[in-house]
Amino acid sequence: MAASDVVITGIGVVSPIGIGREPFWSGLCAGRSGIGRIGSFDPSWLPVQIAGEVRDFDPKLHIANRKALKVMCRDAQLGVAAAGLAYRDAGLSAGADDPERFGIVLGADRNCTSMEDSESTYRGCMVNQHFDFSRWGTAGMAGTFPLSFLKVLPNMIGSHISIVLDARGPNNTIHQAEVSGLLAVDEAARVIQRGSADVMLAGGASSQLNPYDCIRHCVMGILSRRRDDPAAAVRPFEAQRDGQVWGEGAAVMILESRRHAEARSATVLARLLGSAVTYQCRGSNHMEGTGLRQAMRLALRRAELDAGRVGHLNAHGLSTICDDRLEAQAIHDVAPAVPVTALKSYFGNLGAAGSAVQMAASVLSFGAALIPPTLNYEQPDPSCPLEIVRGGPARASAATALLVSWTPIGQAAAIVLAGPD
Repeated sequence: MAASDVVITGIGVVSPIGIGREPFWSGLCAGRSGIGRIGSFDPSWLPVQIAGEVRDFDPKLHIANRKALKVMCRDAQLGVAAAGLAYRDAGLSAGADDPERFGIVLGADRNCTSMEDSESTYRGCMVNQHFDFSRWGTAGMAGTFPLSFLKVLPNMIGSHISIVLDARGPNNTIHQAEVSGLLAVDEAARVIQRGSADVMLAGGASSQLNPYDCIRHCVMGILSRRRDDPAAAVRPFEAQRDGQVWGEGAAVMILESRRHAEARSATVLARLLGSAVTYQCRGSNHMEGTGLRQAMRLALRRAELDAGRVGHLNAHGLSTICDDRLEAQAIHDVAPAVPVTALKSYFGNLGAAGSAVQMAASVLSFGAALIPPTLNYEQPDPSCPLEIVRGGPARASAATALLVSWTPIGQAAAIVLAGPD
């Protein structure tokens, strides 16, 4: 089966700029930022107090089994909600297809338990206002919620989704930071191509807004320190960028074999033309972006598409000084004249969900024949020689897109999409 025989028939998005495909796309076209002061807890004690937060999300509106919420972390709640939206968007229904041929590949991060769940555990280790590590396995564990371990396992997101949607086919979790979403789509497509499933749910879900992760990100020193205007903090490839902003969200796509989609008269939103996954070892020439270049070139070659025929490139665009420079130079070497959009400018770095949420935007762009703009791109950086889409949506010259994602550790992924026939 060729890559082009894998099609996308449904999208579910839970993001800081909208829940559902229409609000999400409208937010992109309107240039509406989802970054603001953290509201889920008091961040006044942190040096960085802004994030891309999903503010109007009520899990009870998306998850019918209220008991299941007790063993779902925030990441799982977002993922299950996005999966349900995608399932309905694709026109799928329980009992209509063989559940043994319906599988899941999902990108996930290190899930954290809540501060409330951890409080009794930590209090059990306090002696005279000091933390006593020797009490962790006794008094500390005695106060732990018995099922708390089920909240923090990354594969539990896919497990919850499989239970809710009765998906009994291949089930896998990808745990490779920001690249996870694209890797999940790549693997799901390969499962279909191997003939192991007819329908696959693929994407990513993550929340980086618990206090534990916020502290870690602040200590790492990679965050923007802008406080005056949170919406202007993320500035991919722009000369005044000073760091990234973290956030939360989820995006899930329904992938099907073309034969299966046609048999049930499904609406095709996009076609998968080609993909590539590479790795460049740290300490060799990774810091020159070699792995990212190779991923883009391989994906275009497998798609049998020349770079000049790409309608837009959906960039990783972290908004950090070094990472953006490396990515921009790699893109310039492979696709120098392609219009580039960097969507983290709307909602920040969503971790394992980021590349999936950004991919959803590219799929939706085909229906509108528009490229969503990059926010906050005011002063070009000469070291990032790219054709940045800014100021408003741009008319797409072709219904094709190249999506890229990579990590400083060395993983890189690229996917080529096209609109429906």
